[in-house]
Amino acid sequence: MSATYRPAPRRWRVPSIALLVLMVASCGSDNRLSRDELLDPETCKDCHPKHFEEWQSSMHAYAGDDPIFLAMNRRGQRETNGELGDFCVKCHAPMALVEGATTDGLNLDEVPQHLKGVTCYFCHNVTAVEDTHNNPLVLANDRTLRAGIDDPLNNGAHAARYSKLHDRDSPESAALCGSCHDIKTDAVHLERTFAEWQDSVFQTFTPNQTCGNCHMNGSDDVVADFDGVVPRRRHSHSFPAVDTAMIDWPGKDSQLQLIERELRDSVQTRVCYNPQTNAMDVTLTNIGAGHMFPSGAAQDRRVWVEITAKNADAITLQSGVIADDERIDQVDDPLLWKMHDTGYNADDEIEHMFWNITRIESELLPPSVTFQPEDPRFDHSVSRGYPLGANPRPDEVDVVVHMRAIDLAVIDDLIESGDLDPIYRERIKTFALEGSRQHWTPALAGQNLCVP
Repeated sequence: MSATYRPAPRRWRVPSIALLVLMVASCGSDNRLSRDELLDPETCKDCHPKHFEEWQSSMHAYAGDDPIFLAMNRRGQRETNGELGDFCVKCHAPMALVEGATTDGLNLDEVPQHLKGVTCYFCHNVTAVEDTHNNPLVLANDRTLRAGIDDPLNNGAHAARYSKLHDRDSPESAALCGSCHDIKTDAVHLERTFAEWQDSVFQTFTPNQTCGNCHMNGSDDVVADFDGVVPRRRHSHSFPAVDTAMIDWPGKDSQLQLIERELRDSVQTRVCYNPQTNAMDVTLTNIGAGHMFPSGAAQDRRVWVEITAKNADAITLQSGVIADDERIDQVDDPLLWKMHDTGYNADDEIEHMFWNITRIESELLPPSVTFQPEDPRFDHSVSRGYPLGANPRPDEVDVVVHMRAIDLAVIDDLIESGDLDPIYRERIKTFALEGSRQHWTPALAGQNLCVP
């Protein structure tokens, strides 16, 4: 194995001796929480119970406990002879690295829970973002917590400071989120969510629609259970996206409901009959995501279209009907429309383990890049024709888009290598994007002829 993964230089700055002395003196001069206390999210819930409850049920809190992450990291460390290093754990349990509790994530079962996952302290202690990918965040490692409140109230728990990096209405906040959701190896740009957002209308439109505007919906509420706090905009800390917990986890049911709501209107579907080709044309438009769809670990994700056409209740066309426990790559369906990244290794074979991926082919739905109808880029939809063969125009057609956050082929690969317990296979959730569901009939659509 070549040295593909050289451990990245640490971005977390250790306080100077002078600063440590100042911190010690400060601890002796007030009754505010110590840094050790602030490291534990359980400390935060006394004053921020809603934030804590939301965060605790989120994938951020779960990141260091996910069996699939643990299995993939274990296999990656073994297959690279340890060269994978902190590549995975620096995003899944960054404070465990900062505190020296782990170097490679192989001992996370022995690491205190408050150092696992993406914690309150890790996010709210960031002072700078030094790059665009692979977690380049700089921590102050002090007792001050940053947030998007420009006039924080003095309190007896911790010092507070406004930061544009934590203000979801500030474009700088996208860099805080995005640089952890953009992953590069020496060979490929593996996860590109931040780069995709930067190329979208969500970044160029004024005001910017940042990561937090979509994934941290808010409401007017108090941000802390503390005397003198007045209601203001409180950001949700649930961070729904597409991944789900594979183990019993606080708020798991509400997590699934939030994800289903997040996915519901991500993709718009248009169905029409094309008399020139005697085909049903399906058009998909990414309208709800400020990045590609799917995004993130798109080499692991699977999105596909299910379509069924009938004449007099007899099925004349069908594609994309896949059972929840069925692997997509083993389905005999030449018309299947799939959207995902495909990774290939150095032998040009399909590869599931990212450390072996040397190139990627993408089939994703692009985001909007302009709101100007006269701009030729305005229509960013993608279409696919489904030939009816010798069959006439159908009486009815049903279409819906499905999604799996993790492909069962990836899960089977990890099970076969002995790194993942088979019980997790049945826990992979298949979502139906209900906003994409369309029922077409000639009567509902008028003539519904596709425009040439």
